[in-house]
This record gives sequence, C-alpha cells and structure tokens, in this order.
Amino acid sequence: MKNNSARFRLKQDEIEILMQYRGIKEATDEAGVDDKDVKHGWLKTKQASLFFKNPNFKAEELNEIQRIKDECISEVKKYAPKYHAIETIKSEDTHLLVIDIADLHIGKLATAFETGEDYNSQIAVKRAKDGLQGILNKAKGFNIDKVLFVAGNDILHTDNTRRTTTAGTPQDTDGMWYDNFIMAKNLYIDLLEKLLSFAEVEVVYNPSNHDLTHGFFLMQLIEAHFANSTIKFNVNLLHRKAFKYGNNLIGTTHGDGAKIEHLPLLLATEFPILWSETKHRYIYSHHVHHKTSKDMIGCTFETLRSPSGSDSWHHKNGYTGVPKAVEGYIHHKEFGQIARLTHIF
Repeated sequence: MKNNSARFRLKQDEIEILMQYRGIKEATDEAGVDDKDVKHGWLKTKQASLFFKNPNFKAEELNEIQRIKDECISEVKKYAPKYHAIETIKSEDTHLLVIDIADLHIGKLATAFETGEDYNSQIAVKRAKDGLQGILNKAKGFNIDKVLFVAGNDILHTDNTRRTTTAGTPQDTDGMWYDNFIMAKNLYIDLLEKLLSFAEVEVVYNPSNHDLTHGFFLMQLIEAHFANSTIKFNVNLLHRKAFKYGNNLIGTTHGDGAKIEHLPLLLATEFPILWSETKHRYIYSHHVHHKTSKDMIGCTFETLRSPSGSDSWHHKNGYTGVPKAVEGYIHHKEFGQIARLTHIF
C-alpha cells in the first residue's frame, strides 16, 4: 500500500475511503446483488463524502429494449402501405357574408350598480368594432365575394332632445343626442371603410322604433359620404327590405311592426319577382335582442342577438341573461345559408 500511495500521491485517509468503497463492492457481490441493479451509492465518513454512479446500471436492459424497438420498426416498415399524395382543390364557390350589428343603441345607459353590467356609448362603439372584426376573422375560411351590411335597427337609443324614443318613451341615456349622432356617423364610416377592403359591399337599412327620424337622417348622411365609392345603398324608409344573392332571397326588418306569421306572405307579395327567382329565403329580424329561429312555409325566420347591455327597465322586467353578441351569416349562391358566425361578448 505504501507503493500505491506514493504512486498516486494519496493520503492515508483517502486510501482508507477507497478501501471502504471496495468493501461495499465486495459486500454486494457476496449478497448476490447484480451491478446493473445498483444505480448509485453514497459513502459518508467523518473524513469525507463520496457519491458514485454505476455506468452499467440497466445498460443491458436498455440495450435489449432498443434492440426490440429496432426490430419492430424494421418489421413494420416491410409491410407499410403506400399512400399517394392527395391533391387539394381550392373551392371556387363564392359566398355572401351578412353582417348584422343588431340593436346597438348608442346613447343607452346601464350601470352595474343597478343592472349588474355597465353599458354606454363608448362600450357600444367598441363592441360594434370588435364584433365586426370578429365576424371577418371567422369568415376567412370562405371565399367571400360580397358583403351585405345591415344598418339601422336602433343604432341610436333616442330620437329627440327630450331623451325619448320616437313614440315618446323615456330612456336612460348617456351623452347628448348630437354627440351620439356624430358617434354613430363616425362608427358607420369606420366599419364600411374596413369592409371596402374585404369585398364588394351593399348596405340595407331598416327603420326602427327608437330612432325612426334620426336613424333615417344618419343613413342619408352615410350614403352621401360614400357617394364616390363602390358601395350600394338601399336606405329608404320601407320597413321591409329584400336582397337577392344567387338562389337566396334575404329579407330584413326591424321586427316592431308586422306579425311574424305574416312576414313570409308579405315578402312574397311585396317582392314577387325576387321570390319567384329564388329557392332559399330568409327573414332576419331584430328588436327583441335574443335568438329565435323558425322554419316557415317558404322561408326561414330568425331574430338576432344584440351587443347592447340591459338597462334599468329591461333588468326590472327580467329581460336579462341572454348572450350579448354580433352575428353574421354565410350564404352559398346555390345552397343558401351554410354557416352562422357569432362574436360573443
């Protein structure tokens, strides 16, 4: 041992530690413990602490697993079926996107203290912009060649200086009537400018009960603003409008007038040529702020959700709890409505 210590320059206590380590090895051999079953060890004495790892731990087992894996993969590859590349064809079908920001009510006031949620003119404008962008994002999977933008439908909450609806019903309001009017004008300009970069645009206007006069004046102003654009406008005071796209007839109305059961016959009577030229017919209605859908003789009737909050009157009477949303529809030229798009708040 003296020769070994001189050769390796080990101190006597270091030599003793190594001898103890060798003693562990001899003890495990005598106990019948296989080297590959020992992962590591830790020898502690008053003089030192020695941690060691076994490089052969599970090595044989791991090598066996790798061998079996290689054999299995090699065997499977011999009988792997051949797959031919699938050629994908981009659809050339075109679609209409209907965007309908129903019952926005710019100028409505709701406070969380009384109704559980806040709503005001700024929130209304933000929801309209976010809702339109959300619908456009969801429509990217379709080849859209035209957008029908449904305007009106209580875009404004009041219709005069007395903070009432057209019929004189008092309302909880946010801001002055003229500020809300300008806000609605700027909003429609921003939305339509965004749509101009997306597809060909047509605007249809539905007169409504909260803002019959101010809403009409607003749409005349918007049409004049886009006089030098490619946007087409249908903004007269007819309470029911019709739009044809391929084999689709799309009727729109605010929903505060004629009874639902009369609408299909009214659509057929007021637009007989468009009715005769189409197979898939739809009536999109508003006013009630919640979703209904019903197949009727000759057409399908739907009401749309609103992004506006519930004010004091609605909360008091229990008209709450429905999703706040902006909705859109995808129409195929031949097969009619094939998708609904919803941006929930």
